Amino acid sequence: MKIRLLVAMCAMAFATCAWSATPVTFKLQRGGTTVPATTPLGGAPLASVEQDPAMAAGDADSGDGDALGPRPVVNRTITHGHAGSVSVGNAKRAKSNPELLGGFDGLNFHDQRYANGGNQFSVEPPDQGLCAGNGYVLESVNDVLAIYDRRGNKLVGPVDLNTFYGYPPAINRTTGAYGPSITDPTCYYDAGTQRWFHVVLTLDRIGTSSALSGANHLDIAVSQTANPTGAWTIYRLPVQNNGTQGTPDHGCAGGFCLGDYPHIGADSHAIFLTTNEFALFDDGFYGAQIYAISKQALASGAAAPNVAMFNAGDPSVPAPAFTVWPAISSGNQYVTTNGGTEYLLSSDAVFYESGTSNTLWLWSVTNTQAIDAAPGALALNVAPVAVQTYAVPSSLVHQKPGSTPLRDCFALTGCAPTYLGYPNFVYPAPRDLAVNDSRMQQVSYANGKLWGTLDTDVTLGDGSHGSGVNYFVINPGSRSVSVNGTLALPDTNLTYGAAAVTQSGRGVIAFTVVGPNDHPSAGYASLDAKLGAGDVHIAAAGAGPWDGFTGIPYLGGGRPRWGDYGAAAADGNTIWLASEYIAQTCTLAQYLTPPLFQCGGTRGALGNWATRISAIGL
Repeated sequence: MKIRLLVAMCAMAFATCAWSATPVTFKLQRGGTTVPATTPLGGAPLASVEQDPAMAAGDADSGDGDALGPRPVVNRTITHGHAGSVSVGNAKRAKSNPELLGGFDGLNFHDQRYANGGNQFSVEPPDQGLCAGNGYVLESVNDVLAIYDRRGNKLVGPVDLNTFYGYPPAINRTTGAYGPSITDPTCYYDAGTQRWFHVVLTLDRIGTSSALSGANHLDIAVSQTANPTGAWTIYRLPVQNNGTQGTPDHGCAGGFCLGDYPHIGADSHAIFLTTNEFALFDDGFYGAQIYAISKQALASGAAAPNVAMFNAGDPSVPAPAFTVWPAISSGNQYVTTNGGTEYLLSSDAVFYESGTSNTLWLWSVTNTQAIDAAPGALALNVAPVAVQTYAVPSSLVHQKPGSTPLRDCFALTGCAPTYLGYPNFVYPAPRDLAVNDSRMQQVSYANGKLWGTLDTDVTLGDGSHGSGVNYFVINPGSRSVSVNGTLALPDTNLTYGAAAVTQSGRGVIAFTVVGPNDHPSAGYASLDAKLGAGDVHIAAAGAGPWDGFTGIPYLGGGRPRWGDYGAAAADGNTIWLASEYIAQTCTLAQYLTPPLFQCGGTRGALGNWATRISAIGL
């Protein structure tokens, strides 16, 4: 009650709360080295174990927490209400794409499932990471990565992430042995150090069994040069926060915390990683964690870089800390005041029964120049920012009908038992698709301002609920808002927005476009600090409906999954976008044609998600 009172008073006054925190400090653990190398595609088209048992019940870390089916082993949800719509979709569809320089299809479900000779699980959603610089583009999804040149030529990939981080395969299809469970990739190219940073959450097993040990860590790979196809150094950051392996004890129910949903940012002196801390083996959310790590030490391959860790979930913190997203820098633009400052943003609508809020939280870590000599001298501060009201979107939206062979096989008598090994189950076609909740998405610092987006509930033209993208440009020094609005269309949904901005302050928002008249498509809109968002463009139209396994009771139940985040990256005057969409369509007859389920290498037995990488010139 005391914390809620502090939050309410601070938000009501919209003044800086008289509060700051000092960190826990420790040393990062350096592991080995790795060089990304393409692993062969192959293996049986379908196996008896297709899902990681640790995640099989729907590790829902976005959207609605009301999962169907059994309780997840890893439960990453916050219960919240859904609000009435606060905005009406009124943006326009652009008639042409004059700014689109080009694009290409990135990684897809087929790459993910059949990489490393098929010693992988079926995984959705992809959770996209994207970074660009020095003539290269790196894309990472659950659980593979690929490296391209600027023309879209694939230089390396797909590389399964277990191999990249030096682990045994996710599952050895010959012996049945399990490797560590990897999820939530994110990446960043730092122009200042000319290094690439790639981060994942890794959950350890008990031996080679499927059971989780409780230990989990962020694996951080740092390139040794500006060329991402060369050697990388690997570091391990334990995040179970139960007093083991040098971590503080946060008292998570069940004995182990989980460092979920990691994302990366940077200022001149430090790399920042943030997580949402949940109980791993029980219910409970314990607040966001913020880690500052010496950037120069990481870039030089130092044995033990300094880490400063802030527990934003501590009861003394006068703000609800959920998905506190650190800002990435455009080029070499950093905040130099207060000894070096990194800004972060978070939202709070998910904490209210109404599902609405008109507050963002502006976090800052100051004195970052001390990270190498005196990491305990860094300080965390937080203050509210008044914004346009936003709301948690309704969880599911319609998609345009089309061919759905996985659904058709489940519905056709004898097909699912014969080909998939499951009983028949009839469900509507096409199924509804899950949009994001109202958590903060990618944050950028450029031209002296913070730029970010989140999903919000909107009213469509027919009066139904839908999803749009709320955007904002904030002057962090004064906490004033330069521009704030909602990008939405009257006849479809926009979800999982991600904004990137050039050094001169010209931005682009990437998102998925999906609705009754739209197969899941890759969309984008310009973003300006004075004019707001421009018209909606389609970078790549979806070829068919989403036809995946999540939400099917025999495959773990839970929500039908999409997302859980997109990505965008600025490289000079070019903005690179990564969006989930559907790049293929095929009939049931094609789906059942050998090699089974793959429809010419465009999908797998249990999924058909794809990604689109687009280049926008500004």
